[in-house]
Amino acid sequence: QVQLVESGGGLVQAGGSLRLSCAASGRTFSGYAMGWFRQAPGKEREFVAAIRWSGSSTYYADSVKGRFTISRDNAKNTVYLQMNSLKPEDTAVYYCAAATRYYSAKYYYTGASTYDYWGQGTQVTVSS
Repeated sequence: QVQLVESGGGLVQAGGSLRLSCAASGRTFSGYAMGWFRQAPGKEREFVAAIRWSGSSTYYADSVKGRFTISRDNAKNTVYLQMNSLKPEDTAVYYCAAATRYYSAKYYYTGASTYDYWGQGTQVTVSS
């Protein structure tokens, strides 16, 4: 069993930055791929970023590429999402998730169904 707890959300002006953290319990965190998703009111949950267990491969949605950076510290059982140049359309609840199965194709890590464990979410609000 893995428990995930997000933190770092808040209110920020457009152009500002936030760093989200996701702390994981469980001794096998380092073996899991981790992802960030977000859900805005009235919209479906969408993929934001993912990182493989080693941190050597990262994937991003086109909408955040060049602005967001996903990273992980396996010694601290924590994954991060650094968000820069924030826009009002980035406003959403952000969720981290853990995937226990390995897939060679990155496509799988962009889909919510790949992930087995989810955090409770943290609100990010970007004002214009």
